[in-house]
Amino acid sequence: MRGGGFDRVARAGYAHGMPTLTLQEQFDHIDIYLFDQLLKGNIRPGMTILDAGCGYGRNIVYLLREGYEVFAADEDAEAVESVRAFARKVAPALPETNFRVEAVEQMSFDDECADVVISNTVLHLARDDAQFERMLQGSWRVLKPGGLLFCRIASTIGMESEMEQIEGHRYRSPDGAERFLVDAAMLESIAERLGAVPVEPLKTTVVQNQRSMSTWVVRKERRGRSMKDEKSSDE
Repeated sequence: MRGGGFDRVARAGYAHGMPTLTLQEQFDHIDIYLFDQLLKGNIRPGMTILDAGCGYGRNIVYLLREGYEVFAADEDAEAVESVRAFARKVAPALPETNFRVEAVEQMSFDDECADVVISNTVLHLARDDAQFERMLQGSWRVLKPGGLLFCRIASTIGMESEMEQIEGHRYRSPDGAERFLVDAAMLESIAERLGAVPVEPLKTTVVQNQRSMSTWVVRKERRGRSMKDEKSSDE
């Protein structure tokens, strides 16, 4: 979220003690599929949230306002400072060290510290398989057993014949962008390897035959419980 989004939201006024926030001021430009997780109750008050690759924080405006314990990291120092500035206004109890200038694969947060990890349009920025794996493991490491990983990522799904392979999983899409792209089989293999339980079916949106975006939502298997038990608990 480049620009003055946080400033605009933070300046939203109150009349006679009653909130006057519009929906956009309350939620900002939250990813619609992340909003869906809120509506379904998969993200609830009391949970600890970590936005891995937060950018300017468009996905955590509502969460900060509502008193969630929020952590976030991004390589862009300007973006992280914007997040800190907004948090100072709406969530002053949160320490600034919750918001760190760090790459996803090098985050210094404690192991298993978050109930929800948000990875929104981040993993497909990987240069190659090795970096993708480091970014994935960095995001998975901080997730508690039983926690939710919300991932929006570019894929080849539905556009396999339209993608130009550059090398490995790097492709050029019809929109001209080069990205690290996954497919359904790869995500299924990753889930099996990590011990990740699908929370809902993989969803993919083809955007005007220019790019393909998939929403992958999984839960980290709790220790001592089977994947079958985990899936049943979500139904």
